[in-house]
Amino acid sequence: MKLLLTVLCLAVAVSAYEPINNDYHNTIGVYEAARIKQAEESTDFDGSRIVGGNYALLGQFPYQAGLLINLVDGRQSVCGASLISNSRLVTAAHCWFSGGSQAREFLVVLGSITLYYGGIRMITNNVRPHERFNPRNLHNDIAVIYINPVSYSNSIKNIGIARGDDLFIGSWATASGFGRFTETSGASTTLRYVNLQVITNGVCRRTYGSSIISSFLCVATPNGRSTCAGDSGGPLAINNTLIGITCFGHREGCTRGHPAGFVRVSSFYDWIVSNM
Repeated sequence: MKLLLTVLCLAVAVSAYEPINNDYHNTIGVYEAARIKQAEESTDFDGSRIVGGNYALLGQFPYQAGLLINLVDGRQSVCGASLISNSRLVTAAHCWFSGGSQAREFLVVLGSITLYYGGIRMITNNVRPHERFNPRNLHNDIAVIYINPVSYSNSIKNIGIARGDDLFIGSWATASGFGRFTETSGASTTLRYVNLQVITNGVCRRTYGSSIISSFLCVATPNGRSTCAGDSGGPLAINNTLIGITCFGHREGCTRGHPAGFVRVSSFYDWIVSNM
């Protein structure tokens, strides 16, 4: 996508010596939720106004979920998630708690390429963040969401989860989300996607330093193609296998060519299975 799906989880440090932005909801999510709502309400969804770009078709990413997040202070934020069974999803833990903001409940949206209408919509506060999640450096930034069972269809289907020691270096993977499609744009009016190439963590450390540990996965973002604000918690997938959860990007923005970071799903395979 020039897209750029999501901010990324939170914006990461400009260097190894600067702190990670650990306040996603206050600095990104709340603003993106309002932008997306305004964009959807002002757009004709018959498709005639879509020109260029990688817009997803209904059912193209049946595992993609949107999260409209009601915070305890009454504001609304936004993230993405991935359906891994008919009653479980995975997302970033910082979508539930980020710095000074705590979610009260998630409105999970399935089977829709828009966030504020369409599809199956259900509310849950049954969310289990990783017990070792560290909001300061985003280590163990993963959570399982529990919902009432849904029926699979052409537009709602689970995705497999990566396991084993394949690092996917050099592989092309697809990220999808409801976030901004350029750094300076308003919100996208529909789900978008982008194909990104996995790089080594060593290359990623050149930008982010020692913040990058083995349970992260990074991708190159050439020519302004990346995840972007609003995409946190969403999927990075290869052949219907979830390999990453959108986690972080550079605080300078999502179109500057800095690597984008994801939770490496295979590092948490056993934890995910134990919580299913």
